Amino acid sequence: MHTRRSFLQLAAGAGLSAGMLAPGWLPRAALAADSRPVFDTTAIADALAALGAKDAKPSTEIAFKAPDIAENGAVVPLEIESKLPNTRAIAILVEKNPHVMTAQFKFPDGTDPYVSTRVKVAESSVIHAVVTTDAGAFYTTKTVKVTLGGCGG
Repeated sequence: MHTRRSFLQLAAGAGLSAGMLAPGWLPRAALAADSRPVFDTTAIADALAALGAKDAKPSTEIAFKAPDIAENGAVVPLEIESKLPNTRAIAILVEKNPHVMTAQFKFPDGTDPYVSTRVKVAESSVIHAVVTTDAGAFYTTKTVKVTLGGCGG
């Protein structure tokens, strides 16, 4: 037997689903769930394998700006720009973070592959910028020293 209450619950659920589907929230949530295993990795080799980039080659075609010394590891500014043709994604891996995969940015065709962001760096570490292209995966690295008060001693 249908009551007014069950009808209202059904209508509210349908309205919420339609509201989430219209702006594209549901597909993004599903996409984020698919990439979760790479964010759970605790070693650089595991993260590269999860990204499909375990055979990544070093490249000078990746411009990577990061401070030599960061006084606050909670907000380390990074800029990455790929000069490699057909760049599909840029991933940021921080070697000594509990979970090395820090961020991943995907680029549709016709988009400039440039990222400016701030990441958390748990302790002095090597940061890897991994670029995925149609021709394979490439990387460059930068060592960032995290200090208290910015004293590089």
